[in-house]
Amino acid sequence: MTVLKSMLFAAAVSTLALSAQAQGLPTAGTLVVIAASGEVIHANDQVTVMLAIEEQDADKAAAASRVNQKMNQGVAIVKQADPQAVLKTQGYYTYAVYPEVAPLPAGSVAKPRVPTSWRVGQFLQVKTMNLAALPKTVSAAQAVLTLNRLNFSLSPATTRKLDNERIVAAYQNLNERVAVLAGAMGRSVNDAVIDTLDFEGVGYVQGNYAPPAPPAPLRAMKNEATQVAEPNFEPGETAINLRVVAKVRFK
Repeated sequence: MTVLKSMLFAAAVSTLALSAQAQGLPTAGTLVVIAASGEVIHANDQVTVMLAIEEQDADKAAAASRVNQKMNQGVAIVKQADPQAVLKTQGYYTYAVYPEVAPLPAGSVAKPRVPTSWRVGQFLQVKTMNLAALPKTVSAAQAVLTLNRLNFSLSPATTRKLDNERIVAAYQNLNERVAVLAGAMGRSVNDAVIDTLDFEGVGYVQGNYAPPAPPAPLRAMKNEATQVAEPNFEPGETAINLRVVAKVRFK
């Protein structure tokens, strides 16, 4: 009889446990922290081009003179090809080039190093939204200068415009997640009240874009082409992401 009572008691406890599991835990007053995000993708409408020139000569003044002359020519070419472009010269450098020296025998005294030539160079940054004329502009500039780097991005005006859209997208995604969570809890979405909202933007890019890097020194070119065929560029697109974290309380 005792064994039978024990079995009945165990069965009753099991039934109550299953019933409680089916009903779920109480959710009244629950505070839930939930994250959502909104993403807006837009075609790049701005480009930053880095052009450069470098000369090498045993006469430092001669190398500097050629660099100055060619940079002036390059600036004039770019301004004529794209009048709306914003130009900025930067990174002027001069350094000595020394001959390779074989390892000295033990006990030998090294002689003072004497440079065999000098390298002089300068960079020209070109920023423009005239993407249609970009191949022609770069081609014209390459007759004198060298293309060092090219980055596509969104213009400041476009970025500001997309800010509103990504806020709407993030808030919409938050509402969708809250609805799913409420359903999983067996509650109505109308029982959920937003307690706190924290918006935090995190931008990233896709397409043919590379993060800016310091200009790299060039190797002097003795024979520049008088005419360069137009290159092909694909601007790609940029995705701007906005992350939102909310504290949601269920009544």
